[in-house]
Amino acid sequence: DVQLVESGGGSVQAGGSLKLSCVVVSGYTYARYSMAWFRQVPGKQREGVATIDNDGTTAYAECVKGRFSISKVNPKDPNDPLFLQMNYLRPEDTAMYYCAADYGGTRGLGPWEYDNFGQGTQVTVS
Repeated sequence: DVQLVESGGGSVQAGGSLKLSCVVVSGYTYARYSMAWFRQVPGKQREGVATIDNDGTTAYAECVKGRFSISKVNPKDPNDPLFLQMNYLRPEDTAMYYCAADYGGTRGLGPWEYDNFGQGTQVTVS
């Protein structure tokens, strides 16, 4: 089984920054994969925030472009930790943030495209 563990969430004032981390405790070694960050507010659907694939290609939701940055030290390693640097945070960024991974190809920002999610880390912006 794939196990993903997020950390780095917390409470911050508007305009502040946080950096989320996702450790792949157990995963696969497929050459092609995608990892992503999603977020969810109670009562709303889970939404894609950012994604990165095995060649380092990234994609972002419009609402976070220019403020958030997804990264891995070594994108070619599917088990390398995943990060999300969040700057200029806004109250509407408040949500539970989830790390996700899927293997065997590249994926987009749709939660239905990913089979593996972590337990989440809470981000609160006031």
